[in-house]
Amino acid sequence: MLEEELGLARGVVAQVEQIGQLSLGDQLATSGVLRIATTHTMTRYKLPAVITEFSRRYPEVSIQLHQGAPAQLAQMAQNGDVEMAIATESMHLFDELATVPCYRWGRSVVVPHGHPLLDCQPLAMADLARYPLITYVFGFTGRSKMDKAFGRHGLSPRIVLTATDSDIIKHYVRLGMGVGVIATSAFDEGDRESLVCLNIDHLIASSVAHVCLRRHAHLRDYMYDFIHLYAPHVSRETVQLALLNQGTPAPSATLPWL
Repeated sequence: MLEEELGLARGVVAQVEQIGQLSLGDQLATSGVLRIATTHTMTRYKLPAVITEFSRRYPEVSIQLHQGAPAQLAQMAQNGDVEMAIATESMHLFDELATVPCYRWGRSVVVPHGHPLLDCQPLAMADLARYPLITYVFGFTGRSKMDKAFGRHGLSPRIVLTATDSDIIKHYVRLGMGVGVIATSAFDEGDRESLVCLNIDHLIASSVAHVCLRRHAHLRDYMYDFIHLYAPHVSRETVQLALLNQGTPAPSATLPWL
């Protein structure tokens, strides 16, 4: 029994040591493939500026974007199908993942100009419950927190359409099918011509976007740089401690808003 325990301990030590044993040439490589699993909302609204700058710095690195439900994204990262996942929900279900909290993000209601909800100040959950809702599929982009918020008030929302894509949600709001509930970051200047955005952070708790990596993974320098471009406030040391399952994650209340 003691020998088994010693063997396990040696294995853990060896894994930890391997973090720093990546060959210098591989560590400093400026070419390769960076596979990232993330949601449509992140791909469409947060990552374009990050990817554009990253590609300028590393023109020989090809980026592959994989989309899916948060649980699928986490599974891809855990299986080694991608180098990292950027997502919100389900990350805690995967023990082999190192998760680095990066941003808080909130939700907003989107309605056409002239909608009656614009007269409800401040908005209440009961106000939202009076209208058909269009929002994310369960398991996507913090949907579970919205459901819990209605439940706390003893309300059952009437959800008439769900989608994985914020742009689809906004499109059907424009068609008059219902009131949209989306990530606030998914509302941009181009939407203002036809829609109004009402922040509901006072109604539904914020969520946290994480970068998820395989524990003890070997990251090339350009992977650290990508994370830094995405979240400049996250240090390389913070990522390394997360890979080793050490350190204390930043409290969500201290994270910047997405």
